[in-house]
Amino acid sequence: MRVIVLLLLGAAAATMAGNAGLSAVVQKPSVEVHSQPDFAAPTVVTLNRNAPVQIAAQQGLWYKLALPGGGVGYVRVNDVRVAHSTAAASGDTARVLFTGKAGKGRITETAGVRGIDESDLRSAAFDAGQLAKMEMYRATPKAAAAQARINGWLATGVAFAGEGRPSTVQVKQADAQRTSSAGRGILRSLGRGALASVLGVSEKAIPKAEQELAEEELALGPEIAGRVLGARPLWNDDAAQRRINLIGRWMASQTTRPELPWTFGVVDTPEINAFAAPGGYVLVTRGLYELVDSDAELAGVLGHEINHIVQRDHYAVIRKQGLAAAGGDVAMGQVNAGSSIGGSLAKSYVSKHGAAIMLTGLDRNAEYRSDEAAQIYLARSGMNPLALYSILQKMAALGGATSGLAQLYKTHPPLDERLDRIDSRGHGGLEPYTLRD
Repeated sequence: MRVIVLLLLGAAAATMAGNAGLSAVVQKPSVEVHSQPDFAAPTVVTLNRNAPVQIAAQQGLWYKLALPGGGVGYVRVNDVRVAHSTAAASGDTARVLFTGKAGKGRITETAGVRGIDESDLRSAAFDAGQLAKMEMYRATPKAAAAQARINGWLATGVAFAGEGRPSTVQVKQADAQRTSSAGRGILRSLGRGALASVLGVSEKAIPKAEQELAEEELALGPEIAGRVLGARPLWNDDAAQRRINLIGRWMASQTTRPELPWTFGVVDTPEINAFAAPGGYVLVTRGLYELVDSDAELAGVLGHEINHIVQRDHYAVIRKQGLAAAGGDVAMGQVNAGSSIGGSLAKSYVSKHGAAIMLTGLDRNAEYRSDEAAQIYLARSGMNPLALYSILQKMAALGGATSGLAQLYKTHPPLDERLDRIDSRGHGGLEPYTLRD
């Protein structure tokens, strides 16, 4: 896969590349267009659903519209829906992107550079040096809270019906009887036969011990992150690495699992994607990092990935695949793993399949839930939930055929469907937080 991405990165205010702007349509039954990016500013015109508009610029969470007759006006980022890019494939590879602070005001053109594909992730060797470097940037909760105060972000209590610690894994007697030999085989293959035993279970389904689940997650995270870094190293930008860790740690502190060793990194690839490895490891590609316009948009991206970790979404898929490959869907539920067997199983499976397991798609409801959670985390962290909507709009504007988004589209629902789900859910209790700058 060859990626040719043109990122026009401006300074504080975001301006659109090109004279024509970006086509969009009104998304709501009616929208008031203000004379300035301010709810208190006069209304210059009211537009009805499906009215075509041209976005000339983005300013925070407002779009500047070029109105018929030469006038301008402002609407919120969720008032209109941007159109997908229709650039011709014959040489016209530039995409209209919003500019932002992440790129430090420079113009970057990355041509002829491959993004991370499945073969890269499958074959990449574990890079201990890069992993150690990533962990070196890990921010403490205290440091993240201090930065949040500087940014004016105040933690707020916001209820979330879909919250709660992730459910434990359960094993039934019938499954136990069918897979006891598989469990012993796993232990022998790991060289741990003398250190663990296969447990009997009662008629009643019993939960897998929380401590054991946590140990497996903590073993999987660095193994997978180290292999992603073996495919592509960390971006050599110290400020970016520190920034993403401070923002990510502040967001993670607003979840039900703040105790995880949350670690964030930007990998050097122009592709637009992010990876959430179990145990608190989140990797964002440089292409996606440079696309964001603000700390809040970056926080929206991270909030989605953080929730996958909080809910053990990828862990559950990896565990299921690993146990199936070992000969039993629930064999691990019979293993008295103690403090080391879980980690050994994780490392054994990752060593065979590499970090390509991160490209396994999750259930769509898990993706929609993580979008909802990201908005909740944004509100709790003192930011505007619309920041997630804004970054999803930018990715949608690139179009599904964009090579830089190929892997993301393989593992996530279409961006329009994710935006539709946010629209149908409405703001609800988040309405006051969507008024923030």
